[in-house]
Amino acid sequence: MTKLTDTVSKPYRYFGGEYNIPDMSKECRVRFCMCVADSYEVGMSNLGVRILYYLFNSIDGVVCERCYAPFDDYANYLRQQGKPLCSLETQRPLSQFDFVGFSMQYEMCYSNVFYMLELANIPVLAAERTDDMPFVVGGGPCTVNPEPMYKYFDFFFVGEGETPWKQIIEDYQQQKTQHGVTKQQFLRYVDEHYSCIYVPSLHPASYDGDKVVSPPDRLVWRNIESDMNTVFTPHTQLVPSMEIVHDRAVAELFRGCANGCRFCQAGFIYRPVRERTPEQAFQLCADLLRNTGYDELSLNSLSTGDYSGLRPLLEKLFPYAEQNHVQLNLPSMRLDSFKGQMAQGNRKSSLTFAPEAGTQRLRDVINKNITEQNIFDTLTEAFQVGYSSVKLYFMLGLPTETWQDIEGIYSLACRIKALYKRERNSAKPLRLYVSTSTFIPKPFTPFQWCALAEREDIAAKQRYLFDAFKKSGIQFSYNDYDCSLMEAVLARGGRSLADPLYLAYRDGARFDAWNDMFDFDHYRKAFAQCGTDVAQIVGAKALDEPLPWDFVDIGVTKQYLAKEYAKAAEGQTTPSCTKQCNGCGLQKHGYCRNSHGNAHID
Repeated sequence: MTKLTDTVSKPYRYFGGEYNIPDMSKECRVRFCMCVADSYEVGMSNLGVRILYYLFNSIDGVVCERCYAPFDDYANYLRQQGKPLCSLETQRPLSQFDFVGFSMQYEMCYSNVFYMLELANIPVLAAERTDDMPFVVGGGPCTVNPEPMYKYFDFFFVGEGETPWKQIIEDYQQQKTQHGVTKQQFLRYVDEHYSCIYVPSLHPASYDGDKVVSPPDRLVWRNIESDMNTVFTPHTQLVPSMEIVHDRAVAELFRGCANGCRFCQAGFIYRPVRERTPEQAFQLCADLLRNTGYDELSLNSLSTGDYSGLRPLLEKLFPYAEQNHVQLNLPSMRLDSFKGQMAQGNRKSSLTFAPEAGTQRLRDVINKNITEQNIFDTLTEAFQVGYSSVKLYFMLGLPTETWQDIEGIYSLACRIKALYKRERNSAKPLRLYVSTSTFIPKPFTPFQWCALAEREDIAAKQRYLFDAFKKSGIQFSYNDYDCSLMEAVLARGGRSLADPLYLAYRDGARFDAWNDMFDFDHYRKAFAQCGTDVAQIVGAKALDEPLPWDFVDIGVTKQYLAKEYAKAAEGQTTPSCTKQCNGCGLQKHGYCRNSHGNAHID
């Protein structure tokens, strides 16, 4: 008999046993398996999954377990042993749960959903699942356009889940206990009672090839949790038995972003800004460190430096961290929000900033709202307090981009290198890394009507920068165009993608988010077989053209996005929401801003 340890690398990925697992032996009437369609190392780092995992396990009669996508070695072991994919905590087959929920964090995980369902012996098509099979549910940011995966999920949850999910689970528990409920009955129930739920089988859509004729006859509202100080927040987290991507305590300071960068989907689909008080944030940090034993803490948000309570929080955290030998990390810093005192008591590790564009003109187009003065003032301060490693992120293929903007990336990096030499005058060289990605026009951004840049255009710009940086001693990297093309297709496509996506999986597509495992040929063949017009999907859209995601309402109006699109063409900027209300539409849906820059529901 084949031994697991002889054939499977790091088998502890698949058997749980982590510190801080909730009680799995309590009386249980509803079982939920929380899945991430990626590896254990990636999935364990997901904050949203962590919150819902502890929330569900806090409900009487409910047990929530986890499952992550196995690598081929363990999948082959399961097949050889004739075993299905099981949960980590109790090794229960996924098919024996009431709900199997997938966190859809990025489009390139879609193929792994098929992979995990098949390993679990759960029919991939929702229409083929009988009443004795679990509900397969999708959540996470990708559900703002659920249509490419419409026929594979029983329902999608759109938005933040703490409040509605608790009620949905309790509704199901009551209906199941009192009189039993069929799959179809419960689908109709949640469709009627929860505006953030989308049941694709109940709402047809019409297509002409890959072009939308009419989207589903259902308006789905993104759920927004109104108050970060009262929303369910676990003050603990699982401590893994192996190293994971973000192997540290993580505290969420606030949700949303007020900056309005026109390329950034997260900045629009997570609006408005909702903050914890500094007192609550500090208590959360202290509890997480005490309950996990971690000696490293990350302050997590879309733009951590924009947290209005950051200074009073750090005034308490710095001495606490020093006393308890804790390393503080402040990721997601804007160039205009970094302050030298943030380095107090911390190891001077690498700083990461994202100017996004090489010239001020293009930064104004994308509404980055930082100036060259911000860039050089910030880096001057960073170099003066001891930083000697900087990573800079840019995008290629942005709307209105010219060769002058590309040359500006190289020029900016060289001037930063010269600044370091002036400020530090040190024998220790500056480690400067420049990375470029290809801009992807995402749904619910002002650039959702734009086209993805052509392959030849991006390749020429990558070659220019590679040659230029090679001579300068500055490290340069760029991403693969095929990965960007596939992400754009998945983000912007509609129901016509459902069949080719499954065909590509059958041809071998899986772990597409991993560069060394992604192979566009699987999709190229599937698109050809199904007659998919990729150029139409990633091409420019007319402002009055129906879009696959038009039936989802994130609170920000389409009219506002179009207005921002027009301002981009003129190179006009829009100030941060903390400075003025820009009329994005959230106020009309019951949101207003208070004097502290927080948002709440009236």
